[in-house]
Amino acid sequence: MTPAELANIYRDYIACLNRQDWATLGRFVHDEVVHNARPLGVAGYRAMLEQDFREIPDLRFNIELLISEPPRIAARLSFDCTPVGAFLGLAVNGRRVSFCENVFYEFDDRKIRQVWSIVDKAAIEAQL
Repeated sequence: MTPAELANIYRDYIACLNRQDWATLGRFVHDEVVHNARPLGVAGYRAMLEQDFREIPDLRFNIELLISEPPRIAARLSFDCTPVGAFLGLAVNGRRVSFCENVFYEFDDRKIRQVWSIVDKAAIEAQL
């Protein structure tokens, strides 16, 4: 797979998330996906994302930076949203916050198999 092909798969995955098209998620996520060392499988990964959207109804994933080096993707995602309650242990409670997530993905058979992610919690704290 070329870097451009992998980047296009990733962009389609982000579009899937933004549509909350959970029925299509398995097209992008491996059956044995692991997130930050936690084996989730597609069902657990979907549940995690659905919970994110419940806690942040206006959640939208925006690709700020994307590096494709098959079988890996590195991305900086930006968010401008209003979590309804606590978020990352912070009492956001409906206030608008902007922050980024730095995330690395490893693909296997054109699907996300491993995810390593960290959210810039300090940026949120500074806004509260």
